[in-house]
Amino acid sequence: MEIRTLRYFLAVAREENMSRAAELLHVTQPTLSKAMKALEDELGKKLFTRHSFSISLTQEGILLRNRAEDLVSMADKIEKEFLSLDELTGGDIYFGLAESYQIRYLAREIRTFKASYPALRYHITSGDTEQVTEKLDKGLLDFAVICETPDERKYHHILFPESDYFGAVMPIDSELAGKDRIQADDLAGLPLFCSEQSWENDSRPWAGECFDRFRLEGSFRLSYNGSMFAKEGLGILLTLNNLIDTSPESGLVFRPLSPAVEMKMYLIWNKYQSFTPIAERFLKQIRASFSGQEKKPVRL
Repeated sequence: MEIRTLRYFLAVAREENMSRAAELLHVTQPTLSKAMKALEDELGKKLFTRHSFSISLTQEGILLRNRAEDLVSMADKIEKEFLSLDELTGGDIYFGLAESYQIRYLAREIRTFKASYPALRYHITSGDTEQVTEKLDKGLLDFAVICETPDERKYHHILFPESDYFGAVMPIDSELAGKDRIQADDLAGLPLFCSEQSWENDSRPWAGECFDRFRLEGSFRLSYNGSMFAKEGLGILLTLNNLIDTSPESGLVFRPLSPAVEMKMYLIWNKYQSFTPIAERFLKQIRASFSGQEKKPVRL
């Protein structure tokens, strides 16, 4: 199975039309049709369902699309890495980032680094810890930023200079908005929004016995989406500070939890990972920068 064939397959899957895909790939339609038929024969599975004016993927085709996207991304990354081995002014670095206000520290480091290496090209993928570490483990990323203690058997890490803290976002006219801090008893029985990761890893240990009375109304990977539901009075969003606009004009407020739930941020990378020269230089810079900054306390 060739990477070129997988690129052909992904184009057909994306366009859902053999003629349009052939045009984009600059090959003839018979050539593309023959390649797709050969791929189906090689795998022994039907990948497409053909309709009058379009095609769609079978379940086997969907599986191949998910795997092919990773394989093609990896092939592209390898090609760029080798091209950048002798490139002294730039290259590509791939990051996977969890949501956090502390990402501003990483952005500042990239800005400083790019001043010295103007040909730097950086690629950002966002997601929760599970999503970004999966890509990191597959070799699709150079670095990830997560808000869970890293598995030291698998990853090296650098601690960010500051911490986030967990709290509740709610409409400004809600009854709990009058409190300075939110305790577990305050949330019992109320509809709550939270990411699945934080629900189990943060809310459960914080709430203790009271967690059995918590009601998860809906889960969101992106806090902004959850805040829109909270704004409509559908529930209270549990999230990190500074992710949601809680200015007076927003109609929302943020209240920290009590006792406080501190969230440390980590830049991680795989052990025994081979970096390109540009990634190696970036790691050296951020090591020096972060280690030179005194750890700031959590501000409640």
